[in-house]
Amino acid sequence: MEPFLIAVIVFSLAILFSIIGTGGSTIYVPLLYWIGIDLYVVIPTVLLINTFATGSATISYAKQRMVDFKTAIPLILTSVTGAPIGAYFSKSTPQDILLLIFAVLLLLIGIHMVFTSSRIMCLNCGDSGNRKTITISIVSGFIIGIIAGLLGLSGGVFIVPLLIYLGYNVKTASATSLFIIMFTSFSGFLGHIGTSFESLDINLLLYASFAAFLGAQVGSYLMKYRLKPKTVKSLFGIVLWVVAIRLLIGII
Repeated sequence: MEPFLIAVIVFSLAILFSIIGTGGSTIYVPLLYWIGIDLYVVIPTVLLINTFATGSATISYAKQRMVDFKTAIPLILTSVTGAPIGAYFSKSTPQDILLLIFAVLLLLIGIHMVFTSSRIMCLNCGDSGNRKTITISIVSGFIIGIIAGLLGLSGGVFIVPLLIYLGYNVKTASATSLFIIMFTSFSGFLGHIGTSFESLDINLLLYASFAAFLGAQVGSYLMKYRLKPKTVKSLFGIVLWVVAIRLLIGII
């Protein structure tokens, strides 16, 4: 497939993912692989696409004061610490069992996101300076990092629900999640670039990254000014269902 056509697809998906606050690796990786791109090229390419998309959205959301940096920074530090641990144990853990548990968990979270009110009982009602919130962020970030490293994910599917349960509105949760994923995606890209740079398709990288940047700008505008919190929450739940079904199909 031509890089331009891939860029069009990436542009459309970047709009969605910048709205719901997750990296698109769970969709981008199988999509690019299925259209014939080598997996060793797909992984660093997707990580760079995620970096540009989340970075673009973060710029918009930060200007609108939607990113909670006090909560995000502990999550970034501890998730980056936990990810290598998960990656290490992934070699000795039965993947099918992990993926099954993960898929069921995503289905349950998706059901909750779609069918419950946007007003939920929170753990600490979005008080980012509170010691309890910081403690929960640190512990949860470490656990999310382990799970992300174990399954090869960015962690956004867990970060957004966590922030919602901490009491943040869904828009702030999505914006803050993207800021966190920007760091995890770029660090992952740097980790892969040393071993796969020569095999990368530079034209694909340029087209897709630029498309991701523009798509995220459109998505961040829609999320801020056009979409209601309940709509964003439902979109997130539906995407979780899609990811869960894809995982289950892979297991079967």
